[in-house]
Amino acid sequence: MNIRAEQLASQAAAILRAWGVDDESVNATVEVMLYADLRGIESHGVSTLTLYDEFRRSGKLTLRPQPRVVRETPVTALLDGDGGLGHLPSQRAMRLACDKAAKCGMGAVSVRNSNHFGAAGAYAMMAPECGLIGLVTCATWRPGIVPTFGADAMLGTNPIAFAARGKAGPPFCFDMATSTVAFNKVKMAAWCGKELRPGWAMDAQGQPLTDAAAAVKSIRLTPLGGLPEMSSHKGYGLATMVEILSTTLSGSFFAATRPQEHPDAPRHNVGHFFLALDPKAFREEGEFDADLDALTTALRNTRRAEADQPVLVAGDPEQAQLEARQRDGIPLPEELVATLRRLAHDVGAEWKLT
Repeated sequence: MNIRAEQLASQAAAILRAWGVDDESVNATVEVMLYADLRGIESHGVSTLTLYDEFRRSGKLTLRPQPRVVRETPVTALLDGDGGLGHLPSQRAMRLACDKAAKCGMGAVSVRNSNHFGAAGAYAMMAPECGLIGLVTCATWRPGIVPTFGADAMLGTNPIAFAARGKAGPPFCFDMATSTVAFNKVKMAAWCGKELRPGWAMDAQGQPLTDAAAAVKSIRLTPLGGLPEMSSHKGYGLATMVEILSTTLSGSFFAATRPQEHPDAPRHNVGHFFLALDPKAFREEGEFDADLDALTTALRNTRRAEADQPVLVAGDPEQAQLEARQRDGIPLPEELVATLRRLAHDVGAEWKLT
């Protein structure tokens, strides 16, 4: 069924409020969910409510958090998320980074004691709205990536997002997990009864696994590249870089060692990192925008390998999805609709998806 964005937002908000989440957190969370669903990033849209329900039921979620800045300089800050969902502190952190960049040319904000924050691109895209460049990284609460030549998951799917805007056309927005695929894509495949492509996941012996349901239980994803012979060490290195920026810099927990080193911790203590850069600190006003437009235009005009497949740049597919879904609504699989109905029923939230 296709659902209007406003209707889906209302349903997600109703469930979150029924859980007892405060209005500011609800608004931030729903905004980021809809950013994802409108752009075809279903793995980070309203489907994440099932994950947040797990956090709530296990007592790992502060429902009415009070995020606060605990350390600050003119160009940097450290923000504590108070154990709530990651959307609210992440929006605040990126706004703060943008404010600092507007004054000083750059702003870097680290977040600790946070949680899952949805699609990283939602925050990177806040920078181009202010005429800035945005870079975002995020660690996770549980390991999912198996290091190259390993058999056990040690790193999270650890996304990186980068966004910049020229004068014309949609922004360049590169948003990727450092795993071959995001874990929620594996869950979506299991929901839809689809097999995984070889190289997406591994079993307990470190061998390729294509059974989506088994992969959901195993949670052993490959680094970007998939297999050693396809340069998975590059994805492994990127995932480790994200871990350093998001976890080590902020003082958050490394997911792989959290059970041993922090067995009694009341929250997951996930870390994020946000960087904003002002092109005007490096070049005369308008020069960066013009050159970025020239760069992306040249890439899109690359001679095609296949006549009916244009060359795209990062952000183009999401922009096409955004336009289509704003017009036609957001398609929801039956399994997800049933899951949302159950979540609403369990807490007495009004059912709005008719």
